[in-house]
Amino acid sequence: MKDRWAGFARAPAFESALAWYFVLVWGSGYVATKAGLADAPPFTFLALRYAFGLSLLVPAMLWLRPRWPSSRGEWAHVVVAGLLMHAVNLGGSHYAQYLGMTAGVTALVLAMQPLVTAVVSSRFLGERLGSRQWAGVALGLAGVALVVWHKVDVRSVTAGSLAGIFISLAAVTAGTLYQRTFCPHADLRSAALVQFAASFAVLAPAALAIEGFPVRWSASLALSIAYLVIGSSIFGVSALHTLMRRGQATRVTSMLYLTPVVAVALEALFFGVVPTALTGAGIAIACAGVALVTRR
Repeated sequence: MKDRWAGFARAPAFESALAWYFVLVWGSGYVATKAGLADAPPFTFLALRYAFGLSLLVPAMLWLRPRWPSSRGEWAHVVVAGLLMHAVNLGGSHYAQYLGMTAGVTALVLAMQPLVTAVVSSRFLGERLGSRQWAGVALGLAGVALVVWHKVDVRSVTAGSLAGIFISLAAVTAGTLYQRTFCPHADLRSAALVQFAASFAVLAPAALAIEGFPVRWSASLALSIAYLVIGSSIFGVSALHTLMRRGQATRVTSMLYLTPVVAVALEALFFGVVPTALTGAGIAIACAGVALVTRR
């Protein structure tokens, strides 16, 4: 039975399903985050998010008994990758929105991750990218720009929000590549628990010192935290790292170009916002860019 599951997990169909799950949960996370930030400021919201995550993971790990990091070096690498991916990345992007940056500008800046990943991977990790892949990276970024163009309001950009969003971009790129390079064999289950604990240890004091930990308890806050913890932070991040271990970093992160497409679709479904012709063109171009990069 174990051998059959291992064979299925290596199948291309499984990788495709994992990639689409990641795209869907990452794109829908924009909607859940927007709902959560209405009831708690960013650091407080994230501290609650990781406290809830720990309440789920601690009993789960006691039952599953996964492999834990085997050396001080591996422990340190797992913690660093987690702080970059969770605390710094989400702290920066959430705080940028809290300071007034619109969703359009946020999505446009974070959509540069595949381009940054391509540059770093080709320069420092020895990944060779052909002209077709470079064209796909550029095409995907152009498509995303068209998707969110009608939502971009440069007047919402301040020095603080701009610093926050670029910190987020650098952190998510560095964290993804760092875990792939320095934690290639870490058990993703135990790593999630370690990274949640490290992120909570950083974010909870920040929430108390900077925000005073104000919370307006509501059903929407509880649902957004539950969805983001289970769907995004646990399974979504694990899916991303699993895909990173199996393929080129640029090919995997290019799937992020599709997350604004998901966000636009959900916005139309739940809020009645009808996409414009420009948005439709952007979706088609972004999909074409992803197809160029991911084509083997």
